[in-house]
Amino acid sequence: MSEPKPPTPTPGDTYKGWLFKWTNYIKGYQRRWFVLSNGLLSYYRSQAEMGHTCRGTINLATANIAVEDSCNFVISNGGAQTYHLKASSEVERQRWITALELAKAKAVHMQAESDDSGDECPAAPPSSGQGGGCRNLEIQSTLRTLGSKVEDLNTCNDLIVKHGSALQRSLSELEVLRVSGDVGDKMKQVTERATLFRITSNAMINACRDFLSLAQSHSKRWQKALHSERDQRIRLEETLEQLAKQHNHLERAFRGATVLPSSFSNPALGNKGGVSGKGDASDEDDDNEFFDAMEDPAEFITVPADPKYHRRSGSNASGFSCETGMDDQSVNFDELSLASNPESPQTLELEPVRQRRTRIPDKPNYYLNLWSIMKNCIGKELSKIPMPVNFNEPLSMLQRLSEDLEYYELLDKAAKCQSSLEQMCYVAAFTVSSYSTTVHRTGKPFNPLLGETFELDRLKDCGYRSLCEQVSHHPPAAAHHALSEKGWTLRQEITLASKFRGKYLSIMPLGSIQCLFDKSENHYSWKKVTTTVHNIIVGKLWIDQSGEIDVVNHKTGDRCHLKFAPYSYFSRDVPRKVTGVVTDKDGKAHYVLSGTWDEKMEFSRIMQSSKGENGTEGKQRTVYQTLKAKEIWKKNPLPEGAENMYFFSSLALTLNESEEGVAPTDSRRRPDQRMMEDGRWDEANAEKQKLEEKQRIVRREREREAVKAASTPEEADGVETGTEASEVSDESAHPDNYQAMWFDKFDDPASGETLHVYKGGYWEAKEQGSWDMCPEIF
Repeated sequence: MSEPKPPTPTPGDTYKGWLFKWTNYIKGYQRRWFVLSNGLLSYYRSQAEMGHTCRGTINLATANIAVEDSCNFVISNGGAQTYHLKASSEVERQRWITALELAKAKAVHMQAESDDSGDECPAAPPSSGQGGGCRNLEIQSTLRTLGSKVEDLNTCNDLIVKHGSALQRSLSELEVLRVSGDVGDKMKQVTERATLFRITSNAMINACRDFLSLAQSHSKRWQKALHSERDQRIRLEETLEQLAKQHNHLERAFRGATVLPSSFSNPALGNKGGVSGKGDASDEDDDNEFFDAMEDPAEFITVPADPKYHRRSGSNASGFSCETGMDDQSVNFDELSLASNPESPQTLELEPVRQRRTRIPDKPNYYLNLWSIMKNCIGKELSKIPMPVNFNEPLSMLQRLSEDLEYYELLDKAAKCQSSLEQMCYVAAFTVSSYSTTVHRTGKPFNPLLGETFELDRLKDCGYRSLCEQVSHHPPAAAHHALSEKGWTLRQEITLASKFRGKYLSIMPLGSIQCLFDKSENHYSWKKVTTTVHNIIVGKLWIDQSGEIDVVNHKTGDRCHLKFAPYSYFSRDVPRKVTGVVTDKDGKAHYVLSGTWDEKMEFSRIMQSSKGENGTEGKQRTVYQTLKAKEIWKKNPLPEGAENMYFFSSLALTLNESEEGVAPTDSRRRPDQRMMEDGRWDEANAEKQKLEEKQRIVRREREREAVKAASTPEEADGVETGTEASEVSDESAHPDNYQAMWFDKFDDPASGETLHVYKGGYWEAKEQGSWDMCPEIF
């Protein structure tokens, strides 16, 4: 006997609870949170996901519900979706079956009512002339015909129920009267009622056959009409895309052909006539591009300052060092201070600089469809997706991180600045310059192995040296430290979080970057913006940077707010635009920065500010009166033939060049990366799989040691007991409890952040050639 059914729920009731859903032969049944509402059965991994992520939904109006055993049951909608479910008990399974059957009946009834109400509504006005009106009339006629057939089925059903009940009563009476001889009249009555039941059943069968035939014939026509509408919508979207591109190209051509006086144009945006040559990389379609049909209003407006400020700038005692007489030059005022500095590098004795390579082997033309690999990885973490080297570039993530130092001269100049606000401009420009190498770099860098390092020793020719180490594998995290003889230190720890969204890939760098200056003791910190790779499915890959950065001086309270505008077909601004304002601790603006992250940045000194007109969103924009803009940073041209060398910059071409004396864990010694650079991609793929499998074995061994250490913390630690020992055992139980070779965790009191900082010893070990402590990872 089954459990008694719960009372019939009223319309709008929902039923929720935990069920076990079959996933695959590896994971088996997994616990999922199911919600039954409005004829739809949906499931989630947890209750917390109900607000944002539904894992699947099945419509009960067209579903079949079958019971397998005491706890298992199956819900299927004809092959497209099938849920194999298991309840915790037979009682719980019966409750779900009852709720599902009631919800299914209610869904079918509501669907029939909606069809009937559709018959009563007037036809919608034709959307495409006479053809649209005829189509609507045809649909209305078909719906009425199907509705009448449904009524016939309902009538036949009622008659079958009625005659079936009468036949049952007659048979019961016949059983009672069998003993007596007067059964002739009853037999006749039973025969008549059986005949009526047979006639009604035949009528029901014929009505069902007519309804099915009519529904099938019109279903094909509606499917054809649906495909036609879908194709028409796709053509309209393609036409809209082409119009948007043509509109964008016309605007660019207009801006390039129109020369405005310098006093009426923003200097940071006036010299962009060369945009069309590089705009091909960002003209591809993306489903996120059409959301911003309205241009994002600027937060501020810059206008030329009154001429009196130019005359007074030389005697202005505001603490800004070298503005006098430099309006017609680039940022030369700092060069003057450098020339007058007794520690200037011109006074040093020059040493011969090593000649580094300027070319690598050309990239082979191997075709592989990225979508064929990525289509099953939507929503997953990119670092956990095994990728062939065909989509890589022959550099590791540690080397890409070291590329941030390509424009180290900006920090050299910043170290010589007398004013912290002026120094902030250089630090902000350095922040933007780190993205200039990414504009055409659509290749994925190699994921570093745990313990992998990379050194960049440019002490003799550039005055700095840098060290990176992969300090964590899950999540992947890299620590970086650079020290310059010019008086600055750069340190950062970056963890990459990436999600594949179907047509585009989002890469969110987590962690912070810090820059410290010895002379002024200024301490700056900032974070990176989101990188998006578009056109994963079809079209030419292109990269965009978007988001906001706050560069903060923790000593003085100065701040620079940088905004990276996302690319849009409909924006009137130049692509890849970056704007920023430098303010002091009181919020007073002193400098304006503007330009693009792929070409150049300029800055202007603010002489006066005022509130201007309201923007499109009703926000009042600030108007800054500025001196003439000066170029603070400009991108170095790419080397000749860069398009055949992964679009590497001059620095990037040298990063994987073999060097003697580097650590055995250095990225230059990674065999799969070296094979890819040499063009042996098949061998590189095989070697990459070997290294990854070796890393998995080492990780499993580390996990076993962590579990063993956690089970006997006192024996493992020797002297630690109590709370300290338990904390150590908890940390050691973490799968990625890896002790970095050259970095230690540090709680920075200025920024309040925790990051890995260089603890020393690497360069001394290199001088002595002592690498015995390094793990064997390659």
